[in-house]
Amino acid sequence: MNEASLSALFSILAGLILLSAFFSSSETGMMSLNRYRLKHLAKTGHKGAKRAERLLQRTDQLIGVILIGNNFVNILASSIATVIAIRIWGDAGIAIATLLLTIVILIFAEVTPKTLAALFPEKIAFPASHALGPLLKALYPMVWLVNLFTSAILKLLRISAKDAANDHLSREELRTLVNEAGALIPAKHKDMLVGILDLENVTVNDIFVPRNEVVGIDLEDDIETILRQLRSSQHTRLPVYSGDINNIRGVLHLRNISKLLLEEDVNKAMLMQLSREPYFIPESTPLNTQLINFQKAKRRFGIVVDEYGDVLGIATLEDILEEIVGEFTTDYAATSPDIIPQDDGTYIIDGTAAIRSINKTLSWKLPQDGPKTLNGLITETLETIPETNVCLKVKGHRVEVLQIKDNVVKAAIVHPLKRRGR
Repeated sequence: MNEASLSALFSILAGLILLSAFFSSSETGMMSLNRYRLKHLAKTGHKGAKRAERLLQRTDQLIGVILIGNNFVNILASSIATVIAIRIWGDAGIAIATLLLTIVILIFAEVTPKTLAALFPEKIAFPASHALGPLLKALYPMVWLVNLFTSAILKLLRISAKDAANDHLSREELRTLVNEAGALIPAKHKDMLVGILDLENVTVNDIFVPRNEVVGIDLEDDIETILRQLRSSQHTRLPVYSGDINNIRGVLHLRNISKLLLEEDVNKAMLMQLSREPYFIPESTPLNTQLINFQKAKRRFGIVVDEYGDVLGIATLEDILEEIVGEFTTDYAATSPDIIPQDDGTYIIDGTAAIRSINKTLSWKLPQDGPKTLNGLITETLETIPETNVCLKVKGHRVEVLQIKDNVVKAAIVHPLKRRGR
């Protein structure tokens, strides 16, 4: 074999190795594409994404055409390398060609192109789709035949393509995706998205205002007392009841009585006429369901009741929205927070503070499957109502009762968990 022929074979061999690198990188690039980003790019009109998405709709055909091309190229390269080696080294050239070609293919046609494709899948897959589409059409009969035998083997193994996992994300996977988005999503937006995902796991019972904190209009009070309360109220909606809050008669919106307050002959009957029928909410209703219920009923305010129909407190649309976006800065209670940090690292916490709010604010893990407030957690742990200021441990936190009134823990000092090694 003359030098010209040998040079031509070397050129063909180099071209085959490049083709092998193309097929290897195409396979890894296509399989490494982010399917959700791919769908987004395709919807925005990206041509490369559209081509890649069409190819990935039949993954078996795509893998078939890539592997057919890659194996054909590698086998042909092996044959040519063997011919070249025999011409140069004689019979010993077979072993030499096998060793050298294996190293060359591993480095230049497998590891390097696949690594690049895994790092930059879009830059590899989108341009490769130009060639893979026409190639699939040209080799379709062979691809179909290969897939026919493959499907038969899978059936013998009792494996069905329908059993494969779909591309749909579960709620937990979506939460992980949001948390791992990094700087792509601002921290505040992350909190909002996670808050929406958590709505199903939180019930009205976790966020309602307890009845002992509810401010309402008692119809048994004299009209002057009621009017003074209405003029100084910091709430826009007030429940109206008779004697006991279990006897709810309606809900009064202060906007409806703004003009009425200027009149002199206001009476309770006028207030009742302006009151709206109460809207009751079962305590176990998930927040995502209640949000929809508020929307359907055109309501923003509900009376929370237990299974016996007794009033437990109130819940508002604002309470649910705060689970998503956080506390509103316009909240009048923001000037008197339930959790007050101290210089020594402890916290003075109001007894009525919700356990869920404490955990969320301080990143603690106090138990939430039982009592909903700190007062309830303390009394459950002690198994009695404390008569004096006592100290106890709850999930490793040291709790010191500060104030007790009307059989209720009004305030307590809570120590954070001590870090190990300190």
